[in-house]
Amino acid sequence: MEGNRIGVAAIIVEDPGSVREVNEVLHEHSGIIIGRMGIPYRERNVSVISLVLDASPDEISALTGKLGKIRAVSVKAVMSKGRAS
Repeated sequence: MEGNRIGVAAIIVEDPGSVREVNEVLHEHSGIIIGRMGIPYRERNVSVISLVLDASPDEISALTGKLGKIRAVSVKAVMSKGRAS
């Protein structure tokens, strides 16, 4: 079993109608979220969300997988190479 990693997820929501579903998924995974910053980019009608995570690679993948299935949502994550202390 792998230990926890520090991760960063970048989320772009291109349809305001998908924001509610994104927030529901983030709430389900709130236990692994250290910090969150959301920026509404009104000129382009998109929202950009960045997350800092502390979780196992499987938990981070589960979160990003659920987000990636939401209509008009793009997500990418990067994780530290080593175990978080």
